[in-house]
Amino acid sequence: MTAAANIAPADPRAREGRTGILPKVAEFAAPLALVVLWVAFFIATPNFLTLDNIGDLLVASTILTVLALGQQFAITVGGIDLSVGANLPWSAALLGYMTSHGHSVTAGIVVAILGGLAVGVVNGLLVGRLHMTDFVVTLGMLSVLSGCTLLLTHGNTVAVNSRFLQRLALDGIGPVRWFWLLALVAALVVAGIIFRTRIGTHLLATGGRLEAARDTGISVDRIRLFAYAIAGLLCGVAGVMLVARNGGADPSVQTTYLLSSIAAVVLGGSSLSGGKASVLGTVCGAVLFTSLINGFTILGISQYYQPVAVGAVLLLAAGISRFRK
Repeated sequence: MTAAANIAPADPRAREGRTGILPKVAEFAAPLALVVLWVAFFIATPNFLTLDNIGDLLVASTILTVLALGQQFAITVGGIDLSVGANLPWSAALLGYMTSHGHSVTAGIVVAILGGLAVGVVNGLLVGRLHMTDFVVTLGMLSVLSGCTLLLTHGNTVAVNSRFLQRLALDGIGPVRWFWLLALVAALVVAGIIFRTRIGTHLLATGGRLEAARDTGISVDRIRLFAYAIAGLLCGVAGVMLVARNGGADPSVQTTYLLSSIAAVVLGGSSLSGGKASVLGTVCGAVLFTSLINGFTILGISQYYQPVAVGAVLLLAAGISRFRK
């Protein structure tokens, strides 16, 4: 009797059920991974799942959440925005420059947000109108902005002393912090645009199949311009939040934020090839990465392992995306 003789013919329904599990698990990769990570850190140290630490962790995650929500737009249309790693400190530097030169904090905030938006518009024009490769455009913009930020700040951190920004970062309405509300509003607005408006339908159609979207009359050039502009706008908002939290503008390139923003979107359920978006998944992905850094810090693990962990999760996210429907 051979081994092959003992093997019964595979039941197609059973095979379909088994192959259907992986896509379903992959759809909820970010929430599941977040639960597993929190349980693992809770077992490793009792200092992780405390109200104070979870509150601070959620506040820290809001900056990445807003940044990843912007990245969500670029990825939804089948692109990617590598410039967020420099647009974030660029926007923060604009705020620091304005306040250090005698302008009001309000003017600085407006300039910072408009500065982030301007970068997104330029990216959108080059990608949408001139049909340049998004990877090259945003990578080039990353380098340009890094240099401009260093020129603006002379390579030094610019302190921003503002009572308003301090209260924005530390206070809130009762137990609800202002940063939580900002991230919640940003998530609701992004979800509303993508899933409840015609522009959102066009964003998904453009990312799903570019030529088919163009044939149906969708102005894919304008849609891609819109996507990168919103990504830049949210980058400016995140820059203001970063200054509020740190009390100053750090000109160093935030490469960790860049990788984490991409990984949060992909791990959250969006497709790197475009045409699919998940705002809730992106938010969970952002909290997941912040939890990873927070847990490492509490456990006293060297910060040199943090980019290793972020890169590993990014690779994991790319692998999981293969199993999604």
